[in-house]
Formats: sequence, C-alpha cells, structure tokens
Amino acid sequence: MNKQTQILSGLYLLTDHHLTDKVGIVPAVAAAIQGGARIIQYRNKYANRERKLWEIRDLITLCRPLGIPLIVNDEADLAAETGADGVHLGAEDGTLCDARKLLGEEAIIGVSCYNSLDRARVAAEQGASYIALGRFFPSQTKPNAILATPDLLSAAKAELETPLVAIGGIDADNGKALVDAGADMLAVIHAVLGTPEITKSAAEIAALYE
Repeated sequence: MNKQTQILSGLYLLTDHHLTDKVGIVPAVAAAIQGGARIIQYRNKYANRERKLWEIRDLITLCRPLGIPLIVNDEADLAAETGADGVHLGAEDGTLCDARKLLGEEAIIGVSCYNSLDRARVAAEQGASYIALGRFFPSQTKPNAILATPDLLSAAKAELETPLVAIGGIDADNGKALVDAGADMLAVIHAVLGTPEITKSAAEIAALYE
C-alpha cells in the first residue's frame, strides 16, 4: 500500500458544478475541508476541457499544502496533465491497468464496483487504491443507480484489504450504519455542498469517524 492510500479514510467530497456555481468551487471545497473532508474528487460532466484543467489545478493548489488528495473523476488523462493525485474510474472509463501505467504506482486509483462483490474482488486483485460501492440510499446525483446494501459492505470488508468507499444519498443521519458496516470513506455531494453551511455539514459527517 503506498503512502497516499494510508490516508484514505473519512469524508470523501465529490464536487458538483451546479451546487458550487454561486460560491465558487474553491471556496466551497475549502469550507468542506475546514469541516473535515479528507479527500476530494473533482467531478464535472459538463465543462469543456480548458475549464476542467484550470479548476483541477486550482483545487490542487488548495489541497496539496493541506495533504488532501485531489482525485479526478473519469478522465485519467486530465489527472496526468494536471498532476492530480489520481483518478476514479467507472465501468466505462478505461481500465485500471491503463490508468496505472499512465499515472504511476503512487497514484490513487479508485474503481466503482456498484453492488458487485465479484467486481470488487477483481479491482482489488488489479491493485485498486480503493473500491467504491453503492448507491446505498436515494441519490439526487444518480437516482437510477444500482442499489446496494450494507451487507455488501460487510462482506467486502471481511474479505478485502482494499479501502472501501460507500456512495449514494449519504448524510449525517444515515452514514453511521455504513461506517459500522465497514465503509472506510463516505462519499458525499449534496449533504455537504447542497447545504447553506458547508463547513458545519461536513463536520457532522466527518464526526462519524471520530
């Protein structure tokens, strides 16, 4: 396990350009980090490449001095070009092997495994830095995403040594059950960035790991 994967725990914040449009992506993420976010994923399905590049670089400038990993959603080439800490891969975002060759052994490479323990096993065998499971609750970002259960987390935790991320409709009220089931990280968007007090909301979720 490389040094960066050792800090993969706690609140994992995913960005959303709709929710941060008014306040600005960097101030919003800074407020979440102040509240206890431990890892940040840049996720923007709509921006052009130029905007993605400068937003990722701005976030790296914020995160790196604080020791907060900055992960890029989907696009390993953007992670490579900007020097981000890694990439998160969905089912259609290329192979873990190709991403590892591009980004190097120290990069954090996460893999979405949805509700499949078999897929999680393969990702672990291939050297994923973390495995994302879910959605666990109704999700505003992906309302039609595959549903997973806490039992899946427990089974994965019992079998795999790779850190586990729970995702999908998670907030301070329902997150505790997922932490208890084995989630090393809780991936959140709306329950932090969609609230009027980002720092407070982040702190409430981060406190589930205390």
